[in-house]
Amino acid sequence: MIKRIGLGLGAFVLLLVAVLLIRTFNYGGPHRGADIVELDPAPNINVERAAARLGEAIQFQTITLTAGDPRPGTEGPWLEMRDWMEATYPAFHAAATREIVPGGYTLLFTWQGSDTALDPLLLMAHQDVVPVNMGTQSDWEAPPFDGVVRDGYVYGRGTIDDKGSMVGLLEALDALARDGFQPQRTILLMLGHDEEVSGSGASSGVQLLKSRGVSPVMALDEGFMAVEDNPLTGGTVGYIGVAEKGYVTFEITVSAEGGHSSTPPRNSATVRLARALVALDENQMPADLDYPLVAGLFRSTGHEMPFAQRMAFANQWLFGGYLKSVLSNVPAANAMIRTTTAPTMLVGSAKENVLAQRATAIVNFRIHPRDTEEDILNHIKHVTRDIEGLEVKYGRTGIRGAGASNVSPMDNKAYAVLQAIASDVTDGAPVAPGLVLGATDGRYAEAITDSVYRFMPAIMTPDELTGFHGTNERISVENVGRLARGYAQLVLAMDKSE
Repeated sequence: MIKRIGLGLGAFVLLLVAVLLIRTFNYGGPHRGADIVELDPAPNINVERAAARLGEAIQFQTITLTAGDPRPGTEGPWLEMRDWMEATYPAFHAAATREIVPGGYTLLFTWQGSDTALDPLLLMAHQDVVPVNMGTQSDWEAPPFDGVVRDGYVYGRGTIDDKGSMVGLLEALDALARDGFQPQRTILLMLGHDEEVSGSGASSGVQLLKSRGVSPVMALDEGFMAVEDNPLTGGTVGYIGVAEKGYVTFEITVSAEGGHSSTPPRNSATVRLARALVALDENQMPADLDYPLVAGLFRSTGHEMPFAQRMAFANQWLFGGYLKSVLSNVPAANAMIRTTTAPTMLVGSAKENVLAQRATAIVNFRIHPRDTEEDILNHIKHVTRDIEGLEVKYGRTGIRGAGASNVSPMDNKAYAVLQAIASDVTDGAPVAPGLVLGATDGRYAEAITDSVYRFMPAIMTPDELTGFHGTNERISVENVGRLARGYAQLVLAMDKSE
C-alpha cells in the first residue's frame, strides 16, 4: 500500500515537472498579428547637424505652467520657434501646407498624398516643456536652455520630452522632401503647444480634423522607446505603447468635533483619515496578469527571461500569486498591472493646538484600462466602509479625459511596422506592447482613429530616463539619428499600398 502511494506520488511529481517544463519551453515569442515588415532604407541624415538643430530648438523656452499658457505677452518663444522651423526645414515647408490650429499655437502640417482614397498618416509631437525647478539649475551638467552638445549628448529641457521627437520628425520629413519623395498617403504632422498642462491644442487639432472627416490609418505620438537593462530580461526591450492610463482624483474627508488639543478624543478626524489612507494602501486595486495587454507584454519577452522567471510567468496557475506579490513591490511594474493609489495632499487643522473638524486627503489614481472611475469609487467606499464620518467625492478629474484610453490593435499593419522599426533599432531585441503610465496628446486622436500608438525609435538607459521632467535631461546624438531615420522609415513603410 505504502509502495503504491509512493509510486503515485512519484508519478504525480514527474507529471507536474513535465507540465512545468513543457509550458516553460513553449512560453514566449513576439506578439505578432501581422507579417514582419521589410523596411526601406532611410534617407541620408546628417546626425551631427540634426543634434545641433535640436540644441537650437532647446533654446526656445516654450515653458507651460498652467492651462491657458502661453498667455498673452508670453507667446514669443512659440512664434520664434515657428519661424525657426520654417527657416531650418525649407524642403518640408515647401512640400506641405501649414495651419495654426484655432485657439492657440498648435501647428498642423499637411503633405498631400497622390491617392486620396488612402487614409492619412498622423504624426504627433509637442512644442512645450516643463520648467526647471528653482534652485536646481546649478545641478545640471550644462545649462538647461542652452542646448549644449557635449560628449555625445544634447543637454537641455525637452531633449527627451518632447523636442527630440519634434526635431526627429522634422528631420525625417525634410530629408524625404529634399530627396524628391512624393507620398501616396497624405502625411499630417501635428505639433501641440500645451501638452504639459492640458493638451488643449492637440484636442482642438483633432476636432478640426474630425470636422473635415479625416480618419487616419494610424496616429503616432511620444510615450515609449527601447529600454536597456530591462528588469524582465536583463537586456534591451522595445516597447510600443498601445494604451495609456487614465487620471482621476478623489477627495476623502472625515468630519468630527473639534476642540482643544489638550483634551483630545480617541479616534479623532485625523486619526480616522489616517486609517482610511492605510486601508487604501494595504488594499490596492486588483491586479490582472491575464489582461491581454499585460499578458502580451510578458509573453513577448518570455524567450529572453531567465529560466526561473520564465517558468513562473509560463505557469501562472501555480505561481500567479507569487508573481503579483513580486511585481507589486516594483513601482513601475505595479503601475503596469493595476490602477495605482497615491495619496498626495493632506489638509487638517489650521493650528497646532486645535483639533481638526474636517481632515481631508487628496488621493490620485492612475486608471488601468481594465478599470473605470466607478470601479475606483466603489473600491474606496468598500475599503473604508467601517470608518465613521467619512465622505468621498470627486476632486480634479479627467485632465486628459475620463478614464484610460482604448487599447489599440496589435494585429494590423501599423503595429507590424512599428514592431519592425523597434526591432531594427535594437538589432533584433524583443518588442512588446506596453501601457504608457502618463498622459500624452495621442489620447485625443482616439476621436478619429482606433490605431493610436506611442513610440519613439530610440534606445535609452534607465539613467537617461531619469531626465524626464528631471535634472540633466539629455539625449544621445546617436538617438537623434535613430529618431530621424526611424520616423522616415515609418513614413515609407506606411506609404505602401496594402
